Amino acid sequence: MPRTVFFLIAALLLAACSTLESDKNNAVPPDPKTQMGALETRIAILVEEQRQKLDPKARPLAFDPELSKIARARASDMAAKNYLAHAAPNGDTSASLLMQQDEKWQGLLGENLAAQHYTKQSGVTVNDFAQRFLDEWLKSQPHRDNMAFANYDHAGVGAAVNDDTVYVAILFSTDLGLKPPAADGPASAITTWDSPAAASNAPAPPNPLRLRGAAGGR
Repeated sequence: MPRTVFFLIAALLLAACSTLESDKNNAVPPDPKTQMGALETRIAILVEEQRQKLDPKARPLAFDPELSKIARARASDMAAKNYLAHAAPNGDTSASLLMQQDEKWQGLLGENLAAQHYTKQSGVTVNDFAQRFLDEWLKSQPHRDNMAFANYDHAGVGAAVNDDTVYVAILFSTDLGLKPPAADGPASAITTWDSPAAASNAPAPPNPLRLRGAAGGR
């Protein structure tokens, strides 16, 4: 083959590689809204794996669709109104939403929240975002305690997105019916504690009411 022809072929090959690389760099990432279901699933997996590392004796978490519904409502509200807090501007909380859903429910409820910014150019990479959410919770003792609290046996994950931020809520609950000492209020009430560990010495009622809704993954 003449030398000039060889160089021409090589140049054409290099040009093709350059074009492919350019197309890859200019590829439009998926719409982040379509990534939220996969993000919820990945967070659920990572949290359960980490929970067993923090406390091998912790009860397995059943990812409950009813809790996930509430978690999604919280995440969606935060995304729509651009805030990160355990109470919505109108006063709604995960606890109040749970009681609206099942007024006879009683037990312990924990909540971890987080938010991450993204750019339209980079989009949302499910594995990376899920890992960063987990890493942030591990840096905070209250969030870490929620993940490690051995008596939690139900959980739900919700994720939502607006133009530049992904919001996530994960709820933990137990159907043990734990009550605070000397509780004089109505029997159907959600117990609140300064930390999950504070509930460890609380006696369970003889016939605790279970969380309504079949347990299962999403």
